[in-house]
Amino acid sequence: MAGSTTASLDDLLPAIVAEAQFVASERSIMRGLVKNYNLGAGQGKTVTVPVYPKQTAAGLTEGQEISNTEIATTSSILTVSTVALRTLVTDLARNQSASNVVADVGRLFGEAIARKIDADLMGKFSEFTTNTVGSTTSTISAATVFQAVAKLKAAGYDTMDMACVLHPAIAYDLKANLTNTFANPNGGDLQNEAMRAGFVGMLAGVPVYETGNMANNGTAGDFVGGVFHRDALGLALVGDIAIETQRRASYLGDDIVGYAHYGVGALQEAAGVAVSADSSIL
Repeated sequence: MAGSTTASLDDLLPAIVAEAQFVASERSIMRGLVKNYNLGAGQGKTVTVPVYPKQTAAGLTEGQEISNTEIATTSSILTVSTVALRTLVTDLARNQSASNVVADVGRLFGEAIARKIDADLMGKFSEFTTNTVGSTTSTISAATVFQAVAKLKAAGYDTMDMACVLHPAIAYDLKANLTNTFANPNGGDLQNEAMRAGFVGMLAGVPVYETGNMANNGTAGDFVGGVFHRDALGLALVGDIAIETQRRASYLGDDIVGYAHYGVGALQEAAGVAVSADSSIL
């Protein structure tokens, strides 16, 4: 008796995994902006990240003993949990489809998990309570971003590892502010770029990213974005996003499962600034 089995179709699996991982990295912006920790087998399901406080040196009077400095660390714990999706692709659906259904499902699952990781990380912006700028009763301006960056620089953080992440509807108001409501394309390089390409690029020495994957704060049009240093947030991963298939003969089809084991958390909330704003278009 001849037929296609998971053994004879085994070369499908590497293509599914490769595509899902590629799409996840391309669609996810937050993963590359935060601290990443990888857990191997047998390393448990939590990551404890110790944080050393900043130290200040003082002058010494000649002949006097140097005073003892007690250094006490704090720590943040990232707890790993699982997100997953599953679907059954029947033989009839797969064989009669004009496209590669299995690969398409792998892509959809990879994108969904990537969006979930991003959303969980961006949900931590509201935990930046030491530094906040803006208000959910007013629109954002370039001054709002400059103020956020200034707060982090005053705390000793380098702009080289900072990023700004905003919802597109909030970024729209930022661009409107930069370009005099899209009426002044000759105001300077940054204004011209916003008019030509539709994105801000760098502002106050910090790259500005837009994502529609950010949830509002419970009120339509009100969002909490973030300007943050890489040390502000952490992502703990066990392995990577994975796609698996398993034959279900009684259903004449294959189960396709996508999953990831990860945890997110605020490592140093003072290394981030919550940027609250109300969109003028939502």
